[in-house]
Amino acid sequence: MTRVVIIGGGPGGYEAALVAAQLGAEVTLVERTGLGGAAVLTDCVPSKTLIATSEVMTTIERAGELGLKVTASGEDDSIASSVEVDLAAVNKRVLDLAQAQSDSIAAQLERVGVTVVNGSAKLDGPTAVLVTSDQGEERIESDIILLATGTTPRELETATCDGEHILNWKQVYNLTELPEKLIVVGSGVTGAEFANAYDALGVDVVLVSSRSQVLPGEDQDAAAVLQGVFERRGMEIMSECRANAARREGDEVVVTLEDGREIRGSHCLMAVGSIPNTQGIGLEEAGIELSKSGHIVVDKVSRTSQRTVYAAGDVTGVFALASVAAMQGRIAMWHALGDAVAPLNLKSVSSNVFTAPEIATVGMTQKQVDEGELKIGTKTLQLAGNPRAKMQGVTEGFVKVFCLPVTGIIVGGVVVAPHASELIHSLSLAVAEKITVDQFSHDFTVYPSMSGSIAEAARQLHLHDHPEKPSKTQV
Repeated sequence: MTRVVIIGGGPGGYEAALVAAQLGAEVTLVERTGLGGAAVLTDCVPSKTLIATSEVMTTIERAGELGLKVTASGEDDSIASSVEVDLAAVNKRVLDLAQAQSDSIAAQLERVGVTVVNGSAKLDGPTAVLVTSDQGEERIESDIILLATGTTPRELETATCDGEHILNWKQVYNLTELPEKLIVVGSGVTGAEFANAYDALGVDVVLVSSRSQVLPGEDQDAAAVLQGVFERRGMEIMSECRANAARREGDEVVVTLEDGREIRGSHCLMAVGSIPNTQGIGLEEAGIELSKSGHIVVDKVSRTSQRTVYAAGDVTGVFALASVAAMQGRIAMWHALGDAVAPLNLKSVSSNVFTAPEIATVGMTQKQVDEGELKIGTKTLQLAGNPRAKMQGVTEGFVKVFCLPVTGIIVGGVVVAPHASELIHSLSLAVAEKITVDQFSHDFTVYPSMSGSIAEAARQLHLHDHPEKPSKTQV
């Protein structure tokens, strides 16, 4: 029986454990903080649960546009003014749900026979692991090792997070009262999501962005929509500003910018990236190659520079998504244990920014289209013209579809809309299965529906770059 040892119980680790157990391996999984890892305990599950609450507040704010109002409470006759946010209750629910998900994963691993050890682990060469737990230290021999140790929030030396007023994204759930004024440093996905959530909950938010626009790594048309929404809601966005430091002054936080200006607030959230958990776990001694950024270098089947050692998840720096981590873990076990496997294909990965509106993407990006040699067909349709959007009072957002010339094969897309994370799936299937715009547009959609706009965008890409009939598509 093949002995598999997995270090780290996040999506990359526990999904790998399930596959390895299914394929008949003897599996030991070592986790020091709780099954599910950051994705379940401190990142994806908690943050998206918090965001789900903020989404309800956003919906309530739009209630007046739909003809709904209250007349006997609140500062005015709007429903939003009569709703009070109990952050202690919100965060208790957030953490309870995260723990319930962790417990569910533990039960699932137990059912398939995975041995879970609560402790810390490090490599002892490429075929053994040293585990330190309450029972002492144990050396476990292995045939295959998977590293899924994740990342840690990056902190500035001049802005040490104290968990009370200066926070990283793991510590925000300690709050029991809404901040009077929250300064969010960093306008990437994490910063934008938390800024959006707390703004919707009624907090005065200042977003410090080192770039000219929020979400610099996302589709810039989509980012422009979100920035416009933020500004119309009254959020202060300090563009092209870099924070150098943050310090406590009593119950206040003072954030110092690179140009010497200072911003004062009650709390500060540092969302300035993350660093891989690769230090002190025996990687160099075992001959595991690291990148300049400190991430573990892996190939398309998750194998490291040592043939017996694999890695999955954020620690590899491939694509910081729970779905990618899970797939990397599965692929590693399929490959290591001799099952049929296809290499990781990042061209078919879909991702989502959980803001209001959400931003979902898959496949080719606008930047790649603009820089490429092929004349990629592009069609963008604003949701303002969608009948379902009108019914729901949705005025911001769009769908965008990319296709190859002549063949019309769909190679990417963007959806900016409420629940874009659900709408992107049809485009994900199209990209993965190489479906053409004609095939896509011939399938039925419900009327009225947001998805109808995706089909309409594909329909309008018909005959793109056809040799006999020039396309009139707006690119």
